[in-house]
Amino acid sequence: MKDKQKHIRSSFVFSKHVEEQKTPFEKLFDIFMELITYTSGDVDETLDWMRQLDEEYHLTTPDYTLDDFVEDLKRKGFLRDEDENGSGVAITAKTERAIRQHALEQIFGNLRKSGYGNHRTKHLGKGDDLTGELRNYSFGDGLDKIAMTESIRNAQLNHGIGDFQLHEQDLVVNDTNHKSQMSTVLMIDISHSMILYGEDRITPAKKVAMALAELIKTRYPKDSLDIIVFGNDAWPVKLKDLPYLQVGPFHTNTVAGINLALDILRRKRQTNKQIFMITDGKPSCLKLPNGEYYQNSFGLDPHIVDKCYNMARQARKLKIPITTFMIAQDPYLVEFVSKFTEENQGKAFYTGLKGLGEMIFEDYETNRKKRING
Repeated sequence: MKDKQKHIRSSFVFSKHVEEQKTPFEKLFDIFMELITYTSGDVDETLDWMRQLDEEYHLTTPDYTLDDFVEDLKRKGFLRDEDENGSGVAITAKTERAIRQHALEQIFGNLRKSGYGNHRTKHLGKGDDLTGELRNYSFGDGLDKIAMTESIRNAQLNHGIGDFQLHEQDLVVNDTNHKSQMSTVLMIDISHSMILYGEDRITPAKKVAMALAELIKTRYPKDSLDIIVFGNDAWPVKLKDLPYLQVGPFHTNTVAGINLALDILRRKRQTNKQIFMITDGKPSCLKLPNGEYYQNSFGLDPHIVDKCYNMARQARKLKIPITTFMIAQDPYLVEFVSKFTEENQGKAFYTGLKGLGEMIFEDYETNRKKRING
């Protein structure tokens, strides 16, 4: 509980830069969206936190109190009474969508500001759909993609009108969506270690899943994204259930996760398929044919890791690359991930939590271009 308090408070302090032009509701709504993800959709706990933060940071005023905010949430369709007596409140489907959009803006907005995630590729191909957006010219872009009016305007702004010059850095091109499709399975580790060691790792993983789902839904509607979680077992998670996702008292059954991911992808008609796996620990569990679990939390168990390597080879035969995002860097974990990646001929990233979303978004779009153009 103390770790959770620390993470919620530090997250609030870090993100306390609401714009002055926002309405009182909008300012509080931003904070509510952040906290409801940390509390896994628990409205009462979220409001308790907002009361504590209000005492410390004076979020509300006598003209607009926290009670006013709650009434507005109900009136706007973000909260509903759980029973007809008004005892308890819960978030609605509208809030679940808003949480995904909030996560997308947090991650994808940062990508745009930093220059990543702009669909740069040397081979755009034929017959792509225009997105209505522009991006900077990159070597290899076709001349037919250059947006001349905007490029000339850039040149005038950058160099003046008197001595007109058009440089490469002035050029912008029309961004495009490929018509080909990509099927992705995102695996999220929900073993107990995802909240241990003084670090909340499950909340960033949830945000990434929600943001990636929202990106695909809005920008690549023909692509598919399936989300599965794995602890002692593995099972699929519906999009609407993501805000409520929590870790359990589980070990890490990586084999079950990959096996389920491959089963899902075998049924997809798309030719382009991939697996993203977010995990922070070594595989430590297998389910035996008799239904019992074989578990070993000490070191790398040869029996368990060999099964993982075998699954990596199976995915390779099916031409399904696995990209592993390891949010821990213990030497024996690096050894396992290195071997696992070699067997699959996939990729591995050793990342902290801060850059996890940006890395997954950039890799998704890079893989999409590579698989489609390769």
